[in-house]
Amino acid sequence: MVSVQEAFSILKNKLPEPKEVEYLLSKARKHVVSQSLYSPINMPPFRQSAMDGFAVNFHDSLNYEIIGEIKAGDSHQVKLLPGQAVKIFTGAAVPDSASAVIQIEKVSVKETILKLEEHPKLGLNIRPIGEQTTKGDLALEKGSVLNAAAIGFLAGLGFTKVKVYQKPAIGILITGNELVKPGNPLEYGKVYESNGVMLESALKDAFYDTVTLYEVNDNFENTKNKIQQALSENDVVLVSGGISVGDYDFVAQALKELEVETLFYKVNQKPGKPLFAGRLKDKMVFALPGNPGACLTCFYVYVLPTLTILSGKATNYNQTVRKTISHDFNVNNSRCQFLKANVEGDTVTILSHQASSMLNSFSVANSLVFVSDGNYEIVKGSQVDIYHI
Repeated sequence: MVSVQEAFSILKNKLPEPKEVEYLLSKARKHVVSQSLYSPINMPPFRQSAMDGFAVNFHDSLNYEIIGEIKAGDSHQVKLLPGQAVKIFTGAAVPDSASAVIQIEKVSVKETILKLEEHPKLGLNIRPIGEQTTKGDLALEKGSVLNAAAIGFLAGLGFTKVKVYQKPAIGILITGNELVKPGNPLEYGKVYESNGVMLESALKDAFYDTVTLYEVNDNFENTKNKIQQALSENDVVLVSGGISVGDYDFVAQALKELEVETLFYKVNQKPGKPLFAGRLKDKMVFALPGNPGACLTCFYVYVLPTLTILSGKATNYNQTVRKTISHDFNVNNSRCQFLKANVEGDTVTILSHQASSMLNSFSVANSLVFVSDGNYEIVKGSQVDIYHI
C-alpha cells in the first residue's frame, strides 16, 4: 500500500507522453496546442474603422464635403483631399489619407456637407494596422488551451488547421452481477448501476468526448476479454469494481494475465483504498472502487489530473488550496481522508454522509477536504487543504 503522495509521484513519473495530431481548427475545441503559433498576417491587415461615421481628411474648417461611402468589405481605394469626407461603416477599410473617423452621432449632414461639432484628435476611431497582432508575432503559446476565443482569434488570422495534443479515448468497464440498469425492475439483492453514467458525465464535464462504456458480469474469462477489448480500443481504461479480494473480484488477476504493469495497488486513504493504477505500453488503466462515492473521489483526485497531463496540459496532482473551515471537526482515522465539502468564498463546510457508498452529499459538493490520519480536532477558523471538483 502506498501513501497519497507516493501515488502522485509514481503516476507523474510513469505516464506515457502526450500524442500530437493535426485537427481542423473547428474540431480542436478544448485541446492543447502542441507548438507555438505565429501570426501570418497583421491584424487588422488595414486601417480599420471602429465606428459607423465619417472618415475625414483634416483642414481648418468644421465643414467637409462628402464624396462617397465605404462599406465593410469594400476593396476600392478612396483618396481624400483636405476638407473631404467619406461615409464609413464599422470594420471598413479607412483610406490612408483619412485623419480620423467621426462617429455618426457627433455630426450633422445636409446634402453633401458634413458638419462636425469640434476638431477631432488625429487617429480617432481608427484601428491601426497590426493593432491586435503584427505579422510574425506570437499568436498563441505552446500549451495554451483552445477555448472559443482562441479559436476565433486563430480563425481571424487565417488558420484552418492546428497541431494539438490528442485527447485520450477512454473506456469505462463496469463489473458486478448485482447491478441492474435503471428502468428495470429492482429484484431483491440487486442495486441500480450508477458508476458508468456518473463517470461518463464527469468525463464529458471535463470535455473528454470519446468515451465507450463496457459491461461485464463477474466471470474471470469475460472480465479478462472485456478488459483486453477496452485496452485495444482506448488510451485509458477505467474499471469500476472487482478490484478487491473477494471470491468474485476478478479484475486484478485479469490485469496480471494481460501483463498490465502494476504502478500501485491500494492507497492509504479513505474512501478509495482499493485503487489500482497500471500501464500497458502506452495505455493507462485505473481500477476504481465499486462504491460510488469512493469511485468518484478517486476519479477527481487521480484520474482527471492524469487525463489532463495526457492531453498535453502541464498540471500537478497535488493541486490543493487553503480555505478556512466554518466549524469544528473531529478526525479519528488511521488513513488520510478526502471529505465531501462545500466552499463558499474563503470558507469551507464539510458535509454529512461521508460513507464511500453514498452520493447524496457528493451531488451538492464542490470540493474535497483533505485531512491527514490521526486522532485530533480541527478547530473552527483553521486552515484546511481542499481540492476543487
